[in-house]
Amino acid sequence: MQNAPQNLLSDQKLTVTEINVLIRTGRKTVLRNCNLQELDLAETQMPGWRFEKCNLSRTSFNGANLESSVFAGCRAAGIRFMSTILTEALIEGGDYSNSSFRGATMAATKISGCKMIGADLTEARTMSLELEDSLFGLALLPNLSFRKRTLKRIDFGEADLRSCDFRETVFEECSLRDANLSDCRFEHADLRGADLGGVKLGDAKRFKGAVISKRQASDLLAQLGLQVY
Repeated sequence: MQNAPQNLLSDQKLTVTEINVLIRTGRKTVLRNCNLQELDLAETQMPGWRFEKCNLSRTSFNGANLESSVFAGCRAAGIRFMSTILTEALIEGGDYSNSSFRGATMAATKISGCKMIGADLTEARTMSLELEDSLFGLALLPNLSFRKRTLKRIDFGEADLRSCDFRETVFEECSLRDANLSDCRFEHADLRGADLGGVKLGDAKRFKGAVISKRQASDLLAQLGLQVY
């Protein structure tokens, strides 16, 4: 069976009207190096669309259906995905600083190689969310569950991780330096691959049941003037 026909546009500055014409064709669309900056595309139906190296800065996809969509290498600072369906979407290699994913559905979504500084994922539904090679410094991720996930090369420096579920989570080359970890759960988590800088000995009880390295334990005990040999 041949692949279904698709729309392909390259190197164009598009309007909302032009996007709606593409939507009405009912075909999946590939936009390559296109400019959609600051467009209001709220509530649009765009499942399976692919955005390659597009300018999506401050574009609004609030309430849109972007299931199984792909965002590859996009410039998307300030983009808005509030209450957007991003199930099984791939967000790879782009700048999403100060973006909003509040209330988005991100089941089986993958974020890889992205700059997510200051991103807001408050109340996002993130079952099986996969993260790797990304910067989440100063991001808002309260109450999310990463239970039994493997987090690879994620920088959560100074992020708001209040009440996150990290039970049985494996951290590989990650940073939790100066993050807000209030009321997080770490039972049976493997924290040996995490930078715990900024964690005080008095706060170490939040890691009850987790696995840490001798070096990490030594750093905590050093706050009491004790040395581990």
